[in-house]
Amino acid sequence: MDSRPSPYADGRLHARPDVLRQLAQQRQRPLEAGTHALSFADGRKAVLHVPPHADQPGRLLHLVLWLHGAAGQHGGGDHIALAHAVRHGALLLIPEAHDTSWDFLRGGYGPDLAFIDRALLWTMQRYQVDEQAMAIAGFSDGASYALSVGLMNGHLFSDILAFSPGFMAPLRREGLPRVFVAHGKDDRVLPVQRGHAIARRLAQEGYDVTYAEFDGAHLVSPTIARAALRRLEE
Repeated sequence: MDSRPSPYADGRLHARPDVLRQLAQQRQRPLEAGTHALSFADGRKAVLHVPPHADQPGRLLHLVLWLHGAAGQHGGGDHIALAHAVRHGALLLIPEAHDTSWDFLRGGYGPDLAFIDRALLWTMQRYQVDEQAMAIAGFSDGASYALSVGLMNGHLFSDILAFSPGFMAPLRREGLPRVFVAHGKDDRVLPVQRGHAIARRLAQEGYDVTYAEFDGAHLVSPTIARAALRRLEE
């Protein structure tokens, strides 16, 4: 058994769109416009939505990385994010966790973060991603993971969108990404007090935080999610 620590144990992502733009010879053949199911050699899977004319020379694309909750649940957020990507011509990347939820809930950052990094690199090798307009978002466990990874990689992500998070567990902080937190008042899975406490703490630490509560349970409010995603286009 390999006892060496994971190269992702510190929570750091390595894919960078600006570096890949400088290495034009590494550009790979892009996919045509549409929503694609990606399957990698090791069995890992993701969904990538590509807008029309994404390979147009000089066109910089916004990118939303969306993370699911436990057992692959999205709370409706994946459909809202897809509608946003279609309307605004953005890339949408939805990776799947290796297990029922993300690796940091099973002992630390490792295989799932490595896969996210690989999926981001795969995307950046085919499309010109705007390094000033990358967002990490998620629902439930995915929201907790988005907060944690986003805070640790704040020089990569301009925005963090957390819908019904339970907690955050960054090992370090980097940059000052904008943070949007939303939570349902009737959430019986992860009580609304959790989201409120996260938003209050981050605001006290100097982050630009927007917090929204809605009348509802453990799900993504379409109205609030659309408003949060529209901020990415400002």
